Amino acid sequence: MPMDIRLGDVVRLRKQHPCGGYEWEVVRLGADIGIKCRTCGRRVLMPRRKFEKSVKKFVSRGDGGVTGRGSEGIDVPPVP
Repeated sequence: MPMDIRLGDVVRLRKQHPCGGYEWEVVRLGADIGIKCRTCGRRVLMPRRKFEKSVKKFVSRGDGGVTGRGSEGIDVPPVP
């Protein structure tokens, strides 16, 4: 079962970024996860599987509006 990943989550990865930071913010969801270093602002795309193995812990959770596990939590207006 895939990990519950949300836009805006702040995660701590197992390996340190070359700038010295450990914390990353999730900025893109999909087959690849986009993350941004909270220290230097560098953006990186990682395959979901590699990202899930690299996460050590969640520092803070995103707003919960959009998750990486399907469409739960998304309010879509009905099509007329």
